[in-house]
Order: sequence, then C-alpha cells, then structure tokens
Amino acid sequence: MKKAFIFDMNGTMIDDMEYHVHGWYNILNDDLKAGLSRDEVKKEMYGKNQEVLVRIFGEGRFTEEEMDTLALEKERRYQAAYRPHLELIAGLKEFLDDAQQQGIALGIGTAAIPFNVDFALDNLHVRDYFQSIITANDVVTSKPNPEVFLKAAAELGAVPADCIVFEDAPKGVEAAANAGMKAVVLTTMHTREEFAVYDNIIAFIADYTAITPGQLF
Repeated sequence: MKKAFIFDMNGTMIDDMEYHVHGWYNILNDDLKAGLSRDEVKKEMYGKNQEVLVRIFGEGRFTEEEMDTLALEKERRYQAAYRPHLELIAGLKEFLDDAQQQGIALGIGTAAIPFNVDFALDNLHVRDYFQSIITANDVVTSKPNPEVFLKAAAELGAVPADCIVFEDAPKGVEAAANAGMKAVVLTTMHTREEFAVYDNIIAFIADYTAITPGQLF
C-alpha cells in the first residue's frame, strides 16, 4: 500500500506561530478590546480564524462578513511581519527530497486559508512536492475533527494507517488520532508535556535534521 506523510503547515513546515500570536493579539486586544493575555490568545489559536472569533466573543457577535474581514486583516498583518523571516524549518527540504525519492506520497492538511498557504508554498518554492493540499476552505469542521487529514489521505491514495501526520499543536495530534494516524510532533510552539494525553505520537523533534523518512516506516 502507498505510504504518506501529511504536514500541517504553520509551526510544522515554517516556524511562524509567534507571528500569528502577535497578529491575533493585536486584532483581539487593540481592535476588539478583548483584554486577553498573550497566553490566553495562544490557547485559542487553532481551527479557522472565524472559529477563533466565535470561541472568544460567542455566536452572533459578528456577521460572517465582519469575521471574514477581520480574519483577512489578521493574515495581512501576520504576513507583513513574518515575510522577512520566511524560511522552511531546518532540514525540511532535505527531508522532502528523501521522502520523494523513497516514493512516499506527500500532502498538506492545514487550517490555514489559501491566502496564507500560497504565501508560504510559492515564496519558498515547495508547492511541487505535494500531491494534495487541503486548506481551511476545503473542510466543514476544523481540527480536532479528522476531516482535513482524511481528505488528504484520500487524495494521496493512502489508507489512514499508512499515513504519518506532522503537527505542532495538541489539537492537530488529536485530529490525527481521530483519523487513525500516527503523528510526529514539532516542538516549535508547545512542550512535550502538553501532548501527554496522546498515544499516537511516534517522535518529538525540534526540526527535520533530527529524523529521516526511513526511520518512520
């Protein structure tokens, strides 16, 4: 059967999560007066942008159009701040080359919108590695729902048991578990201790210089 790697993007392919925290912190506190600490903002940063707003302010606080506008403005601020620092996490290019040479199918399953996916993949010139790219616009329900990873696996022609997910967030690892997939955790944003409840993790890494595709299958 075909084996596959499915990558979350933010914090997993690029080490950018602090820039997302900064963007949300400014929107939520400076623009919307939510009065949240940086740690409180960080805890809410999973799923679609609109879902973040609903979790913090409740249903009905904003119209769909208002949430879409706020979400896009947050991403504009994030991209402006992160652009000078945009790069792949150490060792990822070589890891992708190695996986490709071994015939492992490669996909992306992310809560990011296409605006951010295009920003990363096209500026870093890595889009051609991936046979499946599932974004926030392609799913109904965000992580920890497994939809994003199951859709990626289906497009790659791999069964869940033959997929390994690369994640940086507990909700992402939970989504992988819900999909019946093992996970490798990048410790770019969260500590190992924050993943203690999950039994589908096969490795913790700081970057991709610490592991090779052959060690995972």
